[in-house]
Amino acid sequence: MTAFNGRKLLRLAISVLAASTATAALAASPQTGGTLKIVGTADIDHFDPTSAALVTSNNFLRAVSRQLISYEASTDDDARLQPKGDLVTEVPQPTNDGLTYTFTLRDGVAWDAPDGPRPMVAADFERGMKRMCNPSLGSAALTYYVDLIEGMRSFCDGFAEIEPTAAAMKDYIENNDIAGIETPDDKTIVINLTETAGDFIYMLSLPTSAPAPVEVLDYMPDGPDYRDNFIASGPYTVESYVPDSTIKLVRNPAWTTESDPLRGGYVDNIDITFGIQPDAAIQQLQAGDADMTYDIIIPPAILQMLTATGDDMLLTMSVGRTAFLWFNTMTDNNDGALRDLRIRQAVQYAIDKAAIVQQMGGPMVAAPQNGIFGPGVLGFHEFDLYPSEGSAGDPEKAKALLAEAGYPDGITLKMPFRNQNAEPAIAQTIQASLKKAGIELELTPVAPSDYYSKFMTNQENTKAGLWDIAPVGWSPDWVGGAARSVFQPQFTYNGTHQTYNYVDYNNPEANEIAKQAINATTPEQASKLWGQVDELVMKDSPVAPYTTENVILYHGEAVENFQPYALGAQGDWTNVWLSR
Repeated sequence: MTAFNGRKLLRLAISVLAASTATAALAASPQTGGTLKIVGTADIDHFDPTSAALVTSNNFLRAVSRQLISYEASTDDDARLQPKGDLVTEVPQPTNDGLTYTFTLRDGVAWDAPDGPRPMVAADFERGMKRMCNPSLGSAALTYYVDLIEGMRSFCDGFAEIEPTAAAMKDYIENNDIAGIETPDDKTIVINLTETAGDFIYMLSLPTSAPAPVEVLDYMPDGPDYRDNFIASGPYTVESYVPDSTIKLVRNPAWTTESDPLRGGYVDNIDITFGIQPDAAIQQLQAGDADMTYDIIIPPAILQMLTATGDDMLLTMSVGRTAFLWFNTMTDNNDGALRDLRIRQAVQYAIDKAAIVQQMGGPMVAAPQNGIFGPGVLGFHEFDLYPSEGSAGDPEKAKALLAEAGYPDGITLKMPFRNQNAEPAIAQTIQASLKKAGIELELTPVAPSDYYSKFMTNQENTKAGLWDIAPVGWSPDWVGGAARSVFQPQFTYNGTHQTYNYVDYNNPEANEIAKQAINATTPEQASKLWGQVDELVMKDSPVAPYTTENVILYHGEAVENFQPYALGAQGDWTNVWLSR
């Protein structure tokens, strides 16, 4: 079976499962009340939407905060990726040749302010955007906005010079403006861009662009006082929090169903418990002691058991998550061999992607991947510049390329890997497939906390040759029109090192077409251009993609209306109800 046909069958299976799940959900009437119990391993990274960066945090922020634009939670793949008006009445069409967006706030949206519910106003949005470049704890997503919104770069440059204290930052925010954001009245927000950007609407779905109430300026961003005095705009707010242990959410009295077209807010409370290991989490779900998971990756052995028994609490969704090997073209290891395109191409041909898919749990979990954009990202398309039968690798083709490059007896490369979950087994699978082509891998297990800091993002260690090839995963920062969030951080270089472009890879032609794709005014045009970018990058072979990973979701029997929320890659807490 080819990788293409396998993916088609997987999509068919997902569609059937989604249809049956949707039918079951519709058969039940919404019920209010009860406590939704969620279990996870690691604590949330940030309460403050401005600074939150982890995909899992998006689920917490979906419950307690709102953005101008968001998404419907749905088992329908297409519906889940369509931007919808959240705080605003509709998704506007740009004017001024695509440079100006005008938004109107909905009636009834409000803050759970200390003195009681207070209407949200347009100035709250500008305040939230200003906070993104604070000098204390800014936003990891700032790079997407800072040169796109007129005047934001100038505002942020000035902010960088301010002392990182609550008082100094408050003074700067209150006395300086972002020229491209106008708030002519309490209901109207006008945003002016420096260039057309077809993906700008999608960016506004990120929690980092959420409005901020004036009270938060009295606290350090996401500091203890911020968390103790949390002010919500979503259907829930924080009642209590014990770090690395529990978060308890209760209903937000300022929120109304009439003001929110995307969240039902059915349960009364949401209890999140951290420190639970995957095996124990699944056991709790099956026993009815928990309802949903937070950051749990289902172990392959348990997943096989669940699929074998036909457990109908399983659901699969694609979020464009990909995995690939980065090539270290900065090192002089092997006399700089990896700077030779033929050596990199040899690795591309040698990888047995089908074996990695099986190691990860089979076609329900993953599929072979051949480009930088995964399924669900505008620009993804089926192509393979380094094909092999059944995606199982072509050792002979790889050997021929090595010999042509001057390595007829093979080559030895260093590969670190994170020592967690299935990654050691995947590393060994890669090692075994490359060995067939004469490529020996020296594997180095690395603690997850050290992997990026000591190897991938440490340019000194990269140049020193601590690694030759390295497995890396990437998820788009938003969904749908998210190709910019894959390409820009990893595959562009303008003389300033990008954190996740580990070797300063650059292709001027790809950059130019990417700019055209960003400026495209229709999804069809953008998709075609991003597809060209993907193929140009793969011709250069800076990375060797091997799988696209699906998210496997599992929930307890009492959970009804389990609808996936794309940004959180999880069922939407705000739209489930309980049958118990």
